[in-house]
Amino acid sequence: MIAVINTKGGVGKTTTAVNLAAALASPRRRVLLVDLDSQASASLWCGVSRQHLRPSAATCLLEAFPIRRALRRTTSEHLDLLTGSLELASVDVALCNARGRELALRRLLRSVRPPYDCVLIDCPPSLSLLGINALNAADFLLVPVPPEPLCMTGLTHLLDSVERARTRMGSRAHVLGILVTLLDGRRRNTREIVEQLRAEYREAVFHTEIPWTAALSEAPAAAKTVFELAPRSPSADAFRRLAGEVLQRTASIRE
Repeated sequence: MIAVINTKGGVGKTTTAVNLAAALASPRRRVLLVDLDSQASASLWCGVSRQHLRPSAATCLLEAFPIRRALRRTTSEHLDLLTGSLELASVDVALCNARGRELALRRLLRSVRPPYDCVLIDCPPSLSLLGINALNAADFLLVPVPPEPLCMTGLTHLLDSVERARTRMGSRAHVLGILVTLLDGRRRNTREIVEQLRAEYREAVFHTEIPWTAALSEAPAAAKTVFELAPRSPSADAFRRLAGEVLQRTASIRE
C-alpha cells in the first residue's frame, strides 16, 4: 500500500498517483487507486463525472457503506478506483470523536486487500486527520517534488512532519522515495535544483524523473492516462521506469 503524499498543492501528486497506478497494473498485478482528495481530481481524471462520484471513499468512511460496492473499474485494464468526493472535506470533523479515528482508513482498506496486489492512495494536500489516516494505512510513502525552490524548502518540513507523525502514531510506513516531477528542461536552474536535491537526499531520490510533456498536460481533460493518450511519449516511458523502480524498492525493503 503506497501513499502519494505532499502537503503542497501543484506538485504532480495526482499525476503521479494516476499514471503510476496505471503503469503498475498488469495481467499479473491488480491495482486499486484510492482518491482521498475532496477535489476528486484523480477520479475525474479516470473518467468519473462529478455527478457520479458517490458512493465514494467518504461514503465508506462516514456512512459505513460497503467498500466492495463502491469500487469502480477504470478504462485501464486491471486498475480499479475508489472515488474521492467533496464530502471528504468533512471527514476530519465527522471522525474527530470516533474511537480509533486515525486507523479508520487502514481498517477499511484491509478488507479489500485481496485480490489487489497494490493499493495507491492519492492523499489530500495536508497532514490533517485524513492525511494521518493515509499515513497509518500505508506501507510506503512516495513524495513527488517538482524542481522549484519553494518545493525544495517545504520538503524538509514535510519529511520532518511525517517522521513526527510516524513516531507518535507508531506508523509502519517507510519513505519509499522522493520523485522529481513536472520536469521542464527549458526552465532556468532546473537541473541545478535537481542536482541539489540529489546531493542532499542521495539514494532516497528515485533515478527516474517525470518530464512535463504535452501528453501529461492534455491527459486529465481527455480523462485518459498517459498510456492511453500517448503510450510512446517520454512521460509514458518515465512512468514505466518508475513502476519498475517502485517494485524493486518495495521488494528490497521487505527483504
